[in-house]
Order: sequence, then structure tokens, then C-alpha cells
Amino acid sequence: MFAQAGYTQDTDTKTSKLLPEVARLRSQGQSGLQTFLKSYVNNLTSPPAAPIKTALDQLCQQKDCYASQLYWYTDLEQAKAAAKTSGKPILSLRLLGRLDTNLSCANSRFFRVALYPNQEISQYLRDNFILHWQTVRPVPRVTIDFGDGRKLERTITGNSIHYILDSSGRPVDAIPGLYGPKAFLKQLNQASVIVKDLGKRQGQEYETTLQQYHLRRLDQIANQWREDLAKLGIQSPPTLVELPGNSISTNARLAGSLAVSKAVVERPLINAIEPDTLENNPSPFDIIDQRTWNRLARQYQNDAKLDSNSIALIKAKKLPNVTDENSLADVIRNFENVMALDTVRNEYVFHRQIHQWFLQGNDTADVNQLNEKVYAELFLTPSSDPWLGLTNNNAYNAIDNGGIVDNSASLK
Repeated sequence: MFAQAGYTQDTDTKTSKLLPEVARLRSQGQSGLQTFLKSYVNNLTSPPAAPIKTALDQLCQQKDCYASQLYWYTDLEQAKAAAKTSGKPILSLRLLGRLDTNLSCANSRFFRVALYPNQEISQYLRDNFILHWQTVRPVPRVTIDFGDGRKLERTITGNSIHYILDSSGRPVDAIPGLYGPKAFLKQLNQASVIVKDLGKRQGQEYETTLQQYHLRRLDQIANQWREDLAKLGIQSPPTLVELPGNSISTNARLAGSLAVSKAVVERPLINAIEPDTLENNPSPFDIIDQRTWNRLARQYQNDAKLDSNSIALIKAKKLPNVTDENSLADVIRNFENVMALDTVRNEYVFHRQIHQWFLQGNDTADVNQLNEKVYAELFLTPSSDPWLGLTNNNAYNAIDNGGIVDNSASLK
């Protein structure tokens, strides 16, 4: 215990010595990051790597930046200025928690493992986008103390989304939730093409071009839906329809089920916190049964394959239950399976709805308004609910005040 404390203190001391250099290089953007990497590249794999990696995370504003080597803005105005100077669009991530901490929301952690370190994706992002992230709200955290020195710490609820913004900060498209690496790269490519096209247009011509893009994407999604289900022997597939929006009440159990990769991790905790009720809350994914979704996802298995960089990062995180290469392979395979499932569900349900909103001009001209709509109507975690659906007025838990403690006013 004392050795660990001493190690942490020594790491903090070494990191603090790097902070002036980190501050100076951060002001230089991606070029400052490259300067840091050139100076310390040999230290990232040697025994004293921890303080270098910690300093690098502060420079990048992203946890595990050594694996992705991506520079992120946390101020949208600065990102817009960089976009105008470089001529690149902005990829703006909205998440619960912070991208530079270990316990951000589950999907953002998956992005840091499956997407950002991926060699093709990280290079594409560096070449074609200005990166920005912004916290939507703090991520709920749960600690289970077993009373014998063992603790289980997790985050629950919350989802993440990448917005593609032009250099003025206007939304052009959005990528909701987790996609497999190849599928994510495809989305980035499509976004790059339309942003370049829009850059040549102004006024009504800009608006018309943007609407035509989303109309084409809606048609492509509808056609692909029919083709994919036809491959499964379903010749008369259900029609993809617009979601009911804010008519759905907040419910942590339903919200937690929307992202499969996240639900696998969070479901046991949500079930313990919010016991099941007799309410029958329809899911937007009920359009087909779960078995059909699984069969559909298998058609996109290759789009969810992790590359060697991502696998190395997972391995470096020293999963406590992974004891050999076979068990690691099982973890990787299971993760790729749920990523493939998330990919098709997000594209056919969430992304389709976002294209529909753009086509209608429905709160899509401002990224903050669009984000409010996404979190309320797609992710079912509206800003109007401070408890993210984790409290249930109809369920009795025999704890004083329902176990709710609210000191939020004193923290403001």
C-alpha cells in the first residue's frame, strides 16, 4: 500500500515538472503535440512512462492519448478559429463526463479504445478534422464497496455523439453512439465530402445542398435496410418510421438499453438501482425482434474488427479477469459483436432520425439546440431530468427520502 502511494506521488511530481512545457505546447495545437511526441517517444514504452503519458493526456485533453495521438480542443470558439485557418471541418464530441478522465461515460471510453487509436481513423482525423469535445453533464458514478478492501467502480447511463460541423460551427451531420471502426471511417468520409461541397456554397444554395444530402442518405438507408433484410429471407421488411420523440418518458432502464455495448456493462447496476416495474416502455428498436437484429449485425461483423493498436491498448489496461491470450480473444470477440450490433441499430434508427430532422430543418442549425434534442428524444436522457431516469416515484425502496441526497446547489 505504501509502495503504491509512493509510486503515485513520484508520478505526480514528475508530471508536474512537465506542466509548463505541456501548457506551452498545448497552445500550439496539433503541431505542439507532435513536438512533444518527438521529444518523448522513447519514454512512452520505458518503465518511467506513467508521468509522460499523464502529461500527454493533459496536452491532448484525452485519456490514453499515447495510443491515438490526437489533439482535442475543449473550447468550441478556438476549434472554429482553427477550422477557419486550416479549412477543415470540426468533429465535435458531446459526452457525459470528460474525455481526459478514466471514468467518462461508457461510449466515450469505447471510442478511446476502438476508434481513436485505430491507425486509419487516427490518421484520417489528423488529416481532415479539427477535434473538439464538450461535456453535456457529469457522468453518474457508482461505487460498490464490498467491505473487505475490494471496490467495484462503474459509470451508468449516458450516451455520446459526434457532430460534424462546418468551419462556422454549424451542424452538417451527426454520428450517434458507437460504430465499428470501418463503419465510423465510412461516416467520416461521407461527412468530409458533403462539407467540402457546402464550402463552395452560400445562402439558399447551401441550404438546398444540405437538404439534398440528407434526402439521399435517407434513401440509401431505406434501400440498404431492404437489401439487408432480404439477405435474411425477409422480403417484406417493416418500414423505418420517425421516432415518437419527446412523448417517451425518461426511464434509465430503457435509456440504458439503447446502446448494446454500454448496456452489457451497465445493466446489472441499473437493475440493482432501479427495480423493474410493470410499465411497458417500448424501445425504438422493437421494429424487429432481437434475434433479427443479431442476424443483421453479423452482416457487418467486418466493420467492427479492432486493429492491432486497439487490441494492444485493451491488453495494456490489464483486465483483471483476463488471464491468457484465449480469454483476451474472447473479450475482443464479444466486444466486436456488440459493436456490430450497435452499428446497425444506431444507423438504422438513430442516424436515420437525425437525417429526418435535418431534412425538416428541425432544430438542426445550432449544435447546442440539436444536442438538446438528441439527448432528450434519442438518448432519453433530457437535461430536464437531473436524475437521468434513475429515480422511480412508483417503486418503494424503504430508504429515507428514497436514498436521494441533493447537495447540488452548494456545489454551484
